[in-house]
Amino acid sequence: MKRGKGAAGVWRNLRFRTISATTRHHGALQPLSAKPDTVARREHDPHVSISHDNGNSREFTTIRRPHRAKPPVKEGPRTNEEIRIPEVQLIDAEGENRGVVPTAEALQMAFEAGLDLVEIAPTNQPPICKILDYGKFKYQQQKKAAEARKKQKTQDVKEIKMRPNIDTHDYDVKMRAVKKFLGEGDKVKVTLRFRGREMAHLELGMELLNRVKADVEEISKIEAEPKLEGRQMMMVVAPAR
Repeated sequence: MKRGKGAAGVWRNLRFRTISATTRHHGALQPLSAKPDTVARREHDPHVSISHDNGNSREFTTIRRPHRAKPPVKEGPRTNEEIRIPEVQLIDAEGENRGVVPTAEALQMAFEAGLDLVEIAPTNQPPICKILDYGKFKYQQQKKAAEARKKQKTQDVKEIKMRPNIDTHDYDVKMRAVKKFLGEGDKVKVTLRFRGREMAHLELGMELLNRVKADVEEISKIEAEPKLEGRQMMMVVAPAR
């Protein structure tokens, strides 16, 4: 019996300690909070959602890892110390092919010439590099790209309207506009409108369009010769280049 009472006493002590390890909140058993150092470790873990008791409700806070921006990508070819390969096929400042040389030697030659070592054919094995003035090279590349974009530009057709009996001042104003549009790479349609009895003098319109043609002859080409459509006579000129 003493051993039985002893066992019962141990059970009661164990049960008391288990109940003491909880706190009562509105009649419900709630687990004790985690240790402060454990919570601190969790709050610094970006993959953990932390629970906060707030009265009868429970709030969750998700901590995310800060976004890391991608490093900027360099535009243009690799130059000088950016060329981190053992050897290159070198073209010197005079345009002479030096064959395959160690990259360190090529860099030294560029340094002694006061120029840059520029990788101009990275897919070649080994890559082809040239000794040159990189600032000047970059400017020339940008200029070529701008010219290519200009050639790809879709040509617009601008219209300039004139009267068959236009005076000298108005003609000069209209012609400045024609030359401006041609200089910007656009086509120009010159249109003459005849009214009433002016239809009896179509030769005046033809003379005027021939005058326009002669005034822009050096910067343009005729795309559509003068022709009459109803009460209108028109001609289309395009940039010479």
